[in-house]
Amino acid sequence: MVNRRWAVGGLTAVACLFAVTGVVQATHSWGGYHWARTANPFTLKVGNNMNVSWSGYLTQTSQDWNADGRIIVTAIVPGTSNKQCRAVAGTTQVCNGSYGRNGWLGLASINITGGVHITQGTAKMNDTYFSTATYNNPNEKLHVVCQEVAHTFGLAHQSEDGSSQNSCMDYFSNTGANAGSTLSTKPNAHDFEELGIIYAHLDSTTTLASGAGTQAPGNPSQADPGGDPNEWGQLVSQTANGRSSTYERDHGNGNKTITHVFWTAEAAENCPSCDHRYDH
Repeated sequence: MVNRRWAVGGLTAVACLFAVTGVVQATHSWGGYHWARTANPFTLKVGNNMNVSWSGYLTQTSQDWNADGRIIVTAIVPGTSNKQCRAVAGTTQVCNGSYGRNGWLGLASINITGGVHITQGTAKMNDTYFSTATYNNPNEKLHVVCQEVAHTFGLAHQSEDGSSQNSCMDYFSNTGANAGSTLSTKPNAHDFEELGIIYAHLDSTTTLASGAGTQAPGNPSQADPGGDPNEWGQLVSQTANGRSSTYERDHGNGNKTITHVFWTAEAAENCPSCDHRYDH
C-alpha cells in the first residue's frame, strides 16, 4: 500500500430538485442514486451474511426502515458470501468481519448504471474495532448498521458535525459517555420524507432482484466493490472532521462503483484532512 497522505479539499454539496406536490429540495440524497423500479413501495432483498452476534441488529434495522412502508420494504434473505461480502445483483449484502486495523468502522458500496441507478450494494461492519471497548456496545452497532444499509438506498447524512438529529443518518457517536444513549439508532421522519423525494418518480425498468438474487455478472457496472482501498478509485469528498469519505471508481459508460467510508474517531482525529487509506 502506498504510504503517503493526500490533502482533501472542501466538500461538494449536491442539491437535487424533485416534483412532489410542488418543488421540494432533496436535503440528504446521496447523489440522486436510486434503485430503478416500476412501482412503489418496492421490496429490496437484504442478504444476511452476519454472524449470530450481529444478526439481531440487522433484523432491528430492517424493521425500523420498514416502519413507514410507503417506499422501501426490506426483506432479509440468506446471504451468499459471509465475511467476503461479495455483491449480488439486485440486492444489498450485509456483512461483518475482522477486516483489520485499516481505520474504517463501517463501509457501504453501491454499483451504478446509467449514471444514477443502483444495481447492487454491500454494507460491512469492521469487528476489528467493534470488538474494542470503545465501539463494542449495542447502540453504536445499531447506529452504524442502520446507516450503512441506508446508504445502499441512496441516502446520505442529515448531519456530519457529530450532533444528534435522532436519526441513524447523522454522526452522533454512541460511545463513551453516550454509550447508553439510544439517540440516532434508527431513522426519523425526515429520512422517510427524503426517500419519498428520491423515489417520487417511477422507472420503466427495474434493477431489483425478483428472487433471492443471483451472483453479479462480469459487466464492469456489476464489479464487486472490493475491500482493498486501492480499488475504491478517486477520493471525491470528505467531511471537514475527517469521519466520512466518498470514493468513486469509474468503469465508463455511466457505470461506477461508489464507496462511502465511515472512519473511526481515532483515524479522523489523527489527520482530518488526510485520505485515511494512506495513514497505515
